[in-house]
Order: sequence, then structure tokens, then C-alpha cells
Amino acid sequence: MNGATKTAGQADATSGNPLTITQRSLLGLFLIAILFAIAQASGGLRSGINEGLLDGIVVLLALASTVVSLAGQLPAQNVALAATIVAGMGGMIHVIGALTGIPFGPVTYGAETGFKLVGGLPWFMPLLWVVVILNARGVSRLILRPWRKLRVYGYWLIALTAVLTLVFVLGLEPFATRARHYWFWQATKLPVDWYGAPLSDFLGWAVAALLILAFSTPALMKKRPSKSYPEYHPLIVWTSIEILFIASSFSQHLTTAAAASAIACVAIIPFAVRGARW
Repeated sequence: MNGATKTAGQADATSGNPLTITQRSLLGLFLIAILFAIAQASGGLRSGINEGLLDGIVVLLALASTVVSLAGQLPAQNVALAATIVAGMGGMIHVIGALTGIPFGPVTYGAETGFKLVGGLPWFMPLLWVVVILNARGVSRLILRPWRKLRVYGYWLIALTAVLTLVFVLGLEPFATRARHYWFWQATKLPVDWYGAPLSDFLGWAVAALLILAFSTPALMKKRPSKSYPEYHPLIVWTSIEILFIASSFSQHLTTAAAASAIACVAIIPFAVRGARW
């Protein structure tokens, strides 16, 4: 199939849509903010801007652009419902984790996180869940686009979204614990950890992601069949945040973390682009 022709036709049909203009504006602001954050994290820019404030702006712009992008593909009420489910469930699971250590492990949130919610949960965690889940799902849709008509497509989509969520956490943990000091892991009896994060953290994210997707997926499904066009927005947001993790890890001499995120990007991006052009 000629993916380029379809994409061009879609662009002509939507270029004057106010929702599309808003999406592009928000995506542009997000890219400006995260390029600023990457330059600062890599040591190439010394602006004096608080890192926590800049990270918060990046999360908010990523959230806004992602939600508006989805609203161009699905009814706004469906997008709002899905975002609410993801934020509510993700936040609730993390509150339980902060209070009990289950399912992620014993963790303490630092003062650098700013305003805290119930149980000492950082204000941005529920929003981060929305950014991670919706964009990981969007990248998974691109990768699986050639197989979207298979009966098992929905199960593959959920499974791959959970895998990409874990890939995101591989970069998030060193960034949050070593570079930003947003949270600190207490020692466990598990013999292996990832920059202080116990293996239970990754198991917790995987289980939580699968549970959240089970409840939010119905709201993200199109009720009526229609032409499916590739949407690159999730890939742009997901990759941009991964590059921030890579730059931060390199500047902190966390070479294994930087290499892991870089290898993940090199492995995933070509499949997403290939799927989008199918």
C-alpha cells in the first residue's frame, strides 16, 4: 500500500481543522520544552531554570498534546473517559504502593517532586501514567498496523503496550532516582536491581499496565469501522522522552541505562515507521 499517499490525503483533509491546529501547536510547544530539557540535562545549556519545574511542563504538554491528538480520532468523551481511568487507576495503584510497598516495592518520595497527593504521591504520577499508556499504545498500533485485521490483534496490542511501558520504565528509573532524586528505593532481599529499583517495580508496572488497559481499552476502541490512518504523534512523544532519559543518563555517567534506552529506540522506531507506511 502507498502509505505516503494516504498520509498526504489525510493532511489535506484535516489541515484546516481547529482541533488539528491545536494538536500541532501543543506538540510544537512540547518539542520546544523537551529540547530545552534535553539540552539542560546533557549539560549543553545552563539556564538556571528549576529542573522539576521544567519536567512538570514537559509532562503537562505531553499530556495535553496526547489527549488532543486522540480527540481527533475518537469522540472527546471517550478520550476523557480513557484518560480518567488511566490516571485514576495508575494514581490509586501508586498510592497503595507508597503506603504498603505493594506491588512496586518499598519507595520513598523526595521533596524534589513538589506538591504531593494522598499517601505522599507526587502530583505528576497519575498524569505520567496517561502519557505512558496512551503513547505506548499509540506506538504499538503503528508497529502492529500490518496485522490490525487479525482476530488476536487486540491481545497483541495490549501485550505490546505493556512491554513498551516497561521499556519506558527502564529509562524512567535512573532518571528519577539518580538524576532528579524524585524517589528513593529501600533495600530488599531481591538479589538484582536496576539502579536501585527492585525487580518487583517492573513486575508492578507490568501488572498495573495490563489491569489499566483492560479497563480503558473499551473507551479507546472505534465503535464504527472507518479508514485507519497512521498517527505519528505517539512515536514523537515517546521517542522524545526516551531521548531525554538517554541524555540525562549519559550526563550522570549511567552508561548502562543510556545504552539500554538507546538500543530500545533503535529497535522499536524502525518497526513503528515501517508499520505506519504499510
